[in-house]
Amino acid sequence: MRHEHRPPRGRNHRLTRRGRLAIFLALMVATGAALLVTELLPGTAPEQPRRLLIPEGWRAAQVYAAVDRELELPPGTTRKEAAKAALPLPAEAKGNPEGYLFPATYPVTSRTTPVDLLRYMVRTATGKLATKSVADGGKVHGMTPYQTATLASIIQAEAETPADMGKVARVVHNRLARSMPLQMDSTLNYALNRHTVDTTLADTRIDSPFNSYERQGLPPTPIDSPGLPAMAAAVAPTPGDWLFFVTVKPGDTRFSATYEEHRRHVAEFNRVRAAARTGTGPA
Repeated sequence: MRHEHRPPRGRNHRLTRRGRLAIFLALMVATGAALLVTELLPGTAPEQPRRLLIPEGWRAAQVYAAVDRELELPPGTTRKEAAKAALPLPAEAKGNPEGYLFPATYPVTSRTTPVDLLRYMVRTATGKLATKSVADGGKVHGMTPYQTATLASIIQAEAETPADMGKVARVVHNRLARSMPLQMDSTLNYALNRHTVDTTLADTRIDSPFNSYERQGLPPTPIDSPGLPAMAAAVAPTPGDWLFFVTVKPGDTRFSATYEEHRRHVAEFNRVRAAARTGTGPA
């Protein structure tokens, strides 16, 4: 509800410092940033918020470290606070905010706390998953919002470009429909706490619920923080019959419907990687 205050007739009306402060706080509420900025006392100048950027595809551990740095806290502080905080997560998450620390730019001040930030990130992610197109698309595919976040996190990690997201999503949906293991290297990387494009046979045999080479279905949790484009792709995949893909080199991701075609693309990927290691060809 909005109340309009009019100045007494016949008087010059000028905002006092208290009045200007009230307008500042009202604007902060309107933008949602009031969740992160502690209310200022009358007579104090508003503190200019700093900006904390959380990129798409970051894992929770990376977000925690960035919050610690921005708030000048001892390393590990935000992780500990996250474990104790009652974040507004779905029951499926079991208290784990992975996938729900939405990538965006957040305002912070000297009075912002880690829990302030984490709660705001989780509420933002929940709001994006509740966007009509994402929510309706998830229902069409029989997915809960948490499953949508999980699938979107794989798309975020695997798609080299936004244009590839819909195709990667289609590969996942096609594999799920055929009860095929997803065989996504990104899930192995998450299990092994690394980032690499080189996967060995031994990697595909690790004992982990995130080993999508040996286990069917989606991993038990998201593997990073997906953005809205990845969420949208998860519920509206590009039409196609692809079951495989590999990024042969930057900007060149090949999608295949048959294993034979995929093997040819993988062989080219291996040649490109070998040439890059020996310095005899382009990276």
